[in-house]
Amino acid sequence: MHGQDWVERAGELFEAAMFGGDASALERCDDVLDAVEAPLAMARGKLLHVRFLDDREENSQELVLFERAAELYARLGDASGEADALFWVGCWHQVVKGDGATGRPYFERSYALAKSVDDRKTMSYAIRHLGFADKDAGNLDQARERLTESVTLRREIGFRPGEAAGLVALAYLAAETGDPSAAVRHLDEAQSVAESCGAKAVSGWIEQARTHIRS
Repeated sequence: MHGQDWVERAGELFEAAMFGGDASALERCDDVLDAVEAPLAMARGKLLHVRFLDDREENSQELVLFERAAELYARLGDASGEADALFWVGCWHQVVKGDGATGRPYFERSYALAKSVDDRKTMSYAIRHLGFADKDAGNLDQARERLTESVTLRREIGFRPGEAAGLVALAYLAAETGDPSAAVRHLDEAQSVAESCGAKAVSGWIEQARTHIRS
């Protein structure tokens, strides 16, 4: 159902309640409007996050939008949507606020919910950022396991740009743990994947990583 169709359906339910005396139409109308609002909140929140990555200007509305989306998806019983929203709540804390400890339980809940419905893309995001939290906490072996799982999940579903990004993260970890040859191998593979899918932004990250590793 397209956006305008959802609005028209909500209007029909309003009239059924207002003029037809159908009290159950009110609850059904809430569900319709929640189903419209949740993905819209997610889209707006993700847009604000990309803007933050571009200009590093924090906008607290990002968190408000993701929390609202999580609430709405939970109300709708949409585990995949809720998992995605919870991941982005965690991402706000970890990436925007630099507080991985606060973000961790959101990533854990996101991963568990996504796994319950075999949403491997969201699983790949949640486990990736749990890996970052482990890395920051000095748990490097566990970080490697989680970052590797993220790449595997992305490879399984054909999420090529995400696979390339995951390989870059593994390269940084390899360099940090004293294995520059493994880091180069990860970056070479990442470059091949990125070029195959036109992920130009990831190609830029790869060049930055090579410079970092050489320095």
